[in-house]
Amino acid sequence: MSAHTEVTNEDTSSGMDLFGRFLSIWVALAIIAGVTLGQLAPSVPETLARFEYAQVSIPIAILIWAMIFPMMAQIDFNAVVGVRKEPKGLAITTIVNWLIKPFTMFAIAWFFLMVVFEPLIAPQLASEYLAGAILLGAAPCTAMVFVWSYLTKGDAAYTLVQVSLNDIIMLFAFAPVVVFLLGISDIQVPWDTVILSVVLYIIIPLTAGYLTRRALISRRGQVWYDEVFMKRLGPVTPAALIITLVLLFAFQGEVILNNPLHIVLIAVPLIVQTFLIFFLAYGWARLWNVRHCIAAPGAMIGASNFFELAVAAAIALFGLQSGAALATVVGVLVEVPLMLVLVRIANQTRGRFPA
Repeated sequence: MSAHTEVTNEDTSSGMDLFGRFLSIWVALAIIAGVTLGQLAPSVPETLARFEYAQVSIPIAILIWAMIFPMMAQIDFNAVVGVRKEPKGLAITTIVNWLIKPFTMFAIAWFFLMVVFEPLIAPQLASEYLAGAILLGAAPCTAMVFVWSYLTKGDAAYTLVQVSLNDIIMLFAFAPVVVFLLGISDIQVPWDTVILSVVLYIIIPLTAGYLTRRALISRRGQVWYDEVFMKRLGPVTPAALIITLVLLFAFQGEVILNNPLHIVLIAVPLIVQTFLIFFLAYGWARLWNVRHCIAAPGAMIGASNFFELAVAAAIALFGLQSGAALATVVGVLVEVPLMLVLVRIANQTRGRFPA
């Protein structure tokens, strides 16, 4: 993708593929299909639930790997060494993502779910929704950031560096942050379960992506890898995501039918968090005179979430039928519309940043 392609405010979604442009619609359709499947053919989710090992659903694990692997295969860790020329943007992204975002997500979600909405949500369910929000807050975006960078005329190479460093930090920080915040929330999760999730859904696909990238580029070249292999691999992620969501909602059908308002209530703190983190990082970059092509994608990384990882971790830690899994899926539902709004704001304020 070119960092200099013109993007108009009138059509901020023009650079996205069909799936990305209508992601929220696909998620809504997955909700309907999943709930319908769970009600009309309950034997399907019941049968799939039997295939598990160490509390990990094997079918869901395979789908999660199919979602995450294409993202990991596009990460070029060699690009990290080139960041020395403009370290400010990377510093802002890293600090906001790992020292601020998880804790503001916890605070905002706790306030709304446990206090404001306390009369509307049963305590146990509210606690599970909070856990899902924590998992979203501890997983900064990896893949969709490239789309947001493109739509804001971001520096594609610098965005790649930001995402690569994020993934490296995630290897070591995701588990401690999640366990700490869940502990504050009085939600007990064994360390070994969290570490298993990190191994399954970060280390294995990240290693496989790195080795695949290195092997294929050495054999076929960079151009073939980017223009042929990655384009062929591209449809795998959305297909796996939709199938996962259908199965997830097949298990969640009773909860949704009994509490349809809960989807709206879960969305409220997620929306507040998204705007808060974006304006915090974006404003900080403006104060530091960071170029817009670095500031905008950097702010987008923190504002959006690596929801594939959050969904996987919620399922592994709390189960397919948990409120935590439902909360992470609500994150998928609201993300694209919110991020397109932020793209428009970033494009309209480009003139306030250094050329």
